[in-house]
Amino acid sequence: MVPAQMRRQDLGSHLAHLTPWFPWNYIRGTNGTAPRNHTVTAEFILLGLTDDAELQPIIFSLFLMVYLITVLGNLLIVWAVISDSHLHTPMYFFLSHLSFTDICLSTTTIPKMLMNIHTQNQTISFTGCLSQIFFVLVFGAFENFLLAAMAYDRYVAICSPLRYTVIMNPCFCGLLMLLSLLASLMLALLHSLMILHLSFCTDLEIPQFFCDLAQLLKIACSSALINNILIYSLASILGGVPLSGIIFSYTKIVSSVLRISSSSGKYKVFSTCGSHLSVVSLFYGTSVGVYISSLFTQSSRKSAVASVMYLVVPQMMNPFIYSLRNKDIKVSLRTLFVRKSFL
Repeated sequence: MVPAQMRRQDLGSHLAHLTPWFPWNYIRGTNGTAPRNHTVTAEFILLGLTDDAELQPIIFSLFLMVYLITVLGNLLIVWAVISDSHLHTPMYFFLSHLSFTDICLSTTTIPKMLMNIHTQNQTISFTGCLSQIFFVLVFGAFENFLLAAMAYDRYVAICSPLRYTVIMNPCFCGLLMLLSLLASLMLALLHSLMILHLSFCTDLEIPQFFCDLAQLLKIACSSALINNILIYSLASILGGVPLSGIIFSYTKIVSSVLRISSSSGKYKVFSTCGSHLSVVSLFYGTSVGVYISSLFTQSSRKSAVASVMYLVVPQMMNPFIYSLRNKDIKVSLRTLFVRKSFL
C-alpha cells in the first residue's frame, strides 16, 4: 500500500498541475515541497490603526459614523440626479457615478475594519485580501478617470459653449464611462494576478486597516520587483494621463476666464467648476500628502493613519462640497425633501 504522506504529496502536485492559477505556492512553498518558513493558513492579520484596547470603541464609533455619512450623503446626490430631470446633464451624469464610486470604495474597506474591531479578530483570508485589493484599485482608478472626465466636461462647457451639446452627447459620455471602467478593471486585474505568483512567509502582519497592495508586497518572501515596476509604471500612465487632462482643462478654463471683462462674468464661470476643483484638490492633495509623508516617516502605524486621509475623508466630504457649493443640487434636494414631507 502507498503511504498516506506520499498520497497527499501526489494529490498536492496533481492539484497544483490542474490549477496553476491557484496560489498553491503560497500554501506549500515555492518548490512544491512541504513548507519550512511558509504558513499553512491562508490568512493575513490587519493590525489596524492602533493596539490600544481603550481606543478601539472610539475608532469603531468614529468610522461607523463616517461610513453612514458617506453612504447617506452620496446616496442623496445619486437620488437627486436621478429624480430631477433638470439634472440630466453630462456634468451631473458624471457626478452621480462619482458618488456611487465613493460608496463602493468606502464599502470595500470600512465594513471589514468595523467587523474586525467588533469581533476582536484581525484576520482576513487570502481570498478576502485579494478581493479587497482588486476593488480598491478598481474604484480608486475609476474615480481618477471620472474626475478627468468631469474636468473635460467643464472645459467644453466654458471654452466651447455653443458646441457643448454636440460634443458631450449621451453616446460620448457613455463611451467615456465604459473606457474608464475597462481601464480600471484591467489595472486591478493585472495587479491581482501578479499577487498570485508571490509566496508569503510566517510574518503575515499588514500594518493597515485594509489590504494595501504596497504593504502586501513588503511582506512577500519571493521577489516583488516586477510587481513594484508595474505599480510605478501603471500609476505613471493611468494616473498621470487623467491628471494631465485635468491640468490642461483648467489651464484652458483660466485663460478663457481671464479674457472676460466683467468680474460678475468671471465669478459665474468659476462658480460652475468650483465644486469640481475642490473635489480634485481634496483627492489629489490627500494622495500626494500621504505619499510624501510615507517618505519621511518609518512608522507603519502613522502611514496607516495617513491612508485614512485619502481613502476615507474625500469620499465623505464630496457630498458636502457639491451640496453646499452647487445651487442646482441644493434646489433639487430641497424640492425632494419638501415633496416627501408633503406626501
